[in-house]
Amino acid sequence: MSYMQKTEVYSWRVSPHLKSELEEAARAERKSLAALLEEIAADWLARSRGREQEDDGQERLRAAAMKCAGTIQSGQAHRAENARSEVRSRIARRHGR
Repeated sequence: MSYMQKTEVYSWRVSPHLKSELEEAARAERKSLAALLEEIAADWLARSRGREQEDDGQERLRAAAMKCAGTIQSGQAHRAENARSEVRSRIARRHGR
């Protein structure tokens, strides 16, 4: 946490229940409500930035994988639609049913 002098003020409305929960959490942490809120905001920002970087990395990986991905041509136009019956018939042949 930074110990720079705080000069900015931000306020927003919260429900009485949320305010009560935040105050209780601050007491349990032995911090002021302002310190707790600053910590929560800083943690959220750090996680949010991390997710953006992960998302960018995932997009690059997906794009690279898609260059290699293709289709397998079997000459059977409706192979996926007939997969269940094909698997069952192969099992039946194998086990003599």
